[in-house]
Order: sequence, then structure tokens, then C-alpha cells
Amino acid sequence: MRATPAARPPHLALTAIVIVPVLSHCIILATRHIPLGLHPSFGGLFKLSFVTVSALTHWGIYVGLLAGFALTLRPGHEPLITAMARRMHGPLTAEMLSYTRKVTIAWSLFFAVQLSISIGLFCAAPLVWWSFFVNILDIPLVALMFAAEYAIRLRVLDDPPRHSLRAIVGMITECFPAPEKAMPEHAVSPEP
Repeated sequence: MRATPAARPPHLALTAIVIVPVLSHCIILATRHIPLGLHPSFGGLFKLSFVTVSALTHWGIYVGLLAGFALTLRPGHEPLITAMARRMHGPLTAEMLSYTRKVTIAWSLFFAVQLSISIGLFCAAPLVWWSFFVNILDIPLVALMFAAEYAIRLRVLDDPPRHSLRAIVGMITECFPAPEKAMPEHAVSPEP
């Protein structure tokens, strides 16, 4: 029998979520004098590579989130937020079924708008504007979306569920368990 892997400390993930985008924006700010394109200089190639990886990563995350939420809205499928609510609360009322479907739609629209703005800024605005949007404003906008949904939930539902941030983060992190550490071949697994 294998031991259950320990959960990752949440503060490390939160630190990475905040520090990595800020550092990415600082790098783009520091290299703003270097033209973006195929230049024979090391700086030009570095900037092109860095921006390409940053853009593709951001767009890939939002395409994945948009697909993950929107595809569950198809006929015959359970909306993602409905499935999450059912997992936390068990059977849902008709009011909750309707509300959680609408929240899944709202998140899908949010992801589509984020993706559209990101691509639009990348193509038509200075690179520093795009970087500010994806690296500095992204997390606050997601937090604002969570807050707006919570405020709306409290207003429109008769008996709205109230969750601590810890419960919500715990439910989300359960979807992404920490990778198991490989046991050496000579190690004996404990007996049940």
C-alpha cells in the first residue's frame, strides 16, 4: 500500500503566483529599449524568446480554462461549478443548479474576455501595456471576479453557501494532488 503524499504548502504556490509575474513584468520593463524581433543581438533574441514563452503560457492557461469551463456547458454535461458545488454540498436545489450554471457561464465569459484583451494588447499596444495587463492585473482581476461572484451569491440565493477561502483553495488543490515521490526499488512498502 502506498502512503498518501503530503500536500504542498500553499504559501509556496501563492508566493510563486505573485513573484513570477512581477519578475516577468520587471524583465519586460528592463528590456523595453531592445526592439522585439529577430535581431542578431543576444538581447533581441532573449527578449523575443522570453515574450514568446510568456505570451504562449498566458494564452495557453486561458484557452485551457475557457475550454475546461465552456465545454461543460454543452447539452448532456454537468456545468463545472455545478459539479464542484455538488462535491462540496451533495444534492443541490433547483435554485443552486440554475445559479451554478450561470456562474460557469460567467467564468467562461471572464476567461474569454481576458484572453481577447491579452491578444488585442499584444497585437496593437506597446508590449509594456500587455505585460502590465497579464503580469500585474491578472491576479487582481481573478480575485475581483471571485469577490463579485460571492457578493452576487449572497444577494440572489435564498440560503447561499458560505465558504472560507481555505475550503475553496482546499477543494481546488484536491484536483491537483502533489506528485508522488518515487520509492527506491529496495524499499519495502509498509503493510496495511
